[in-house]
Amino acid sequence: MAHELDEFLKQPSEWLRGVGPVSDIVISSRIRLARNLASYPFATRATKASQGEVLNVVKEGILHSPSIRQSLILDMGELDDVDRQFLVERHLVSREHVVHPDRKAVAVGAGEVISIMINEEDHLRIQVMQSGMNLKDAWAIINALDDELSETTPYAYSTEWGYLTCCPTNTGTGMRASVMVHLPSLVITKQINKVLHTITKLGLTARGLFGEGTEASGNFFQISNQVALGRSEEEIVENIERILKEVIHQEQAAREALMTNNRVQLEDRIWRAFGILRHAKTMTSTEALDLFSAVRLGVDLNLMTNGINRTIVNELFIFSQPAHLQKLEGKALSAKERDIKRAELIRQKLGGQS
Repeated sequence: MAHELDEFLKQPSEWLRGVGPVSDIVISSRIRLARNLASYPFATRATKASQGEVLNVVKEGILHSPSIRQSLILDMGELDDVDRQFLVERHLVSREHVVHPDRKAVAVGAGEVISIMINEEDHLRIQVMQSGMNLKDAWAIINALDDELSETTPYAYSTEWGYLTCCPTNTGTGMRASVMVHLPSLVITKQINKVLHTITKLGLTARGLFGEGTEASGNFFQISNQVALGRSEEEIVENIERILKEVIHQEQAAREALMTNNRVQLEDRIWRAFGILRHAKTMTSTEALDLFSAVRLGVDLNLMTNGINRTIVNELFIFSQPAHLQKLEGKALSAKERDIKRAELIRQKLGGQS
């Protein structure tokens, strides 16, 4: 298992490829569908035996689904803590999925575009990731996959309520559409709270880098729909895209204002961040994210004149995460050791002192 996961270190995560529409602001797009199997109790009432049956049924269904039959299927209980956290950092599983890992699994498709969590809050949590602003493409992929899986794994469905889920907010379409956005200029200009308050009134919610229960770090926010009932999947996608266009416009306007009115101060912030990254001997995850945010903004505004590009920043972003550092090192590291190794990795990548 660990060896198979090591192969992931050789490829970029789909959500951090840095391509696609408006990729300077929209990091990635994700569609997630919550599904439960008919004739099996939901997770809140499930026995260990029924969870095992669900696991076997879904695995068999995956083997008969053309879109993901070649996937890597990982039993969560067979992975160690570092490997499970590694999957969280790559956004292939939720933080909840690594808790009590027995009789849970994840199937990961080619390029990490598709992943299916088995026995999370619902029997299936199917997700598709796309780099940049690509919700419609993500929906097309997951819609086809959902149809394939439903042929071999009949879903719990009500003609009145739609797809039945553990959490009432997912009932209906079972869809959660989300985008990961980088909004540093709205944070710098202190407009972010107003923007987030507005999108909440419009039926969306904003979370941190790793979803529900996490705070925003490095000026990265996950924006998603709050309710899955009463609208079609296409309407949910269109609503998020419409609101997101305004958020993008606000961030672009804030960037232009900073460049026009506070360029020297902005450049100072960016180059100070780069200097710390290039020379620090120890660094926490939180500090690194904040500094990467500033450097990424400098790259996107063409203020970095030293060959640093978005690909380099994205690689550092993912490989400086705790589990990635330990996978690269090939052993468990204490928090202090990780902070030293993180700073060393960053210095090497940015050409700083060894």
